[in-house]
This record gives sequence, C-alpha cells and structure tokens, in this order.
Amino acid sequence: MSGRGKGGRGLGIGGVKRHRMVSHDQIQGITNSAIRRLARCGGVKRISGVVYEETRGVITDFLKNVIRDADKCASHSRRRTVTATDVVYALKRQGRVLYGFGGNGRTDEKLRRMLHGRYNGSV
Repeated sequence: MSGRGKGGRGLGIGGVKRHRMVSHDQIQGITNSAIRRLARCGGVKRISGVVYEETRGVITDFLKNVIRDADKCASHSRRRTVTATDVVYALKRQGRVLYGFGGNGRTDEKLRRMLHGRYNGSV
C-alpha cells in the first residue's frame, strides 16, 4: 500500500515515525550569548564561565514560582488556560508589579484572599 497513506488500516494504527522528537533540556535554549546580552544591559563588562549555569538555575526557579502562582489563579477561576492577567497577578503576589496588561477589576484584597485560599466571593 505504498503511497496511499494510513487511512486503510483503521484508526490508531500508524506506521513508524520517521522523525522522532528528541527530548532536550529546554533550559539550554537560553544560550550563553543571550545571558551575555542580558548582563551587558545590566552593565556587566566581564563574565565568568560559571555564571551561565547559575543564571539558568535562577531563571528556572523564578519561572517555576511564577507558573505555580499563575496556575493557582487559573484553577481558582475554574479555568485550565492561564491568561496574561493570571501571570500579572502572580508577579504582583511576588512583589514584582508589571504594568501595561490591565486587570479585570479585582482588588488587591480579593487577590490576596484568592491566592491564600480564603476567598468566598466578596471583599
């Protein structure tokens, strides 16, 4: 059945995948030169070799915390999709206010109660 596709064999029966997805450590996608550019923006002139791996570790920890808090916001609203507003609230909870993405009228008190599990629908 060459050249006729997989339609004649039924659902769920596929052939061999020609190009398998190789799982890499995604944090390595943040290259040394990208870290160097960030450091240059911060005014750093010379960078030690150990700084690159340490920076990747710090970025990983930061993103884990932000994603965890954003997931709490989304799951509290009974949603499975994390929105930009959830990320803004997660950053606000960590003390890093991000402007320019707007909000939907929730007050800080509502946000605090929501993230700590004591929100009952009223302020």
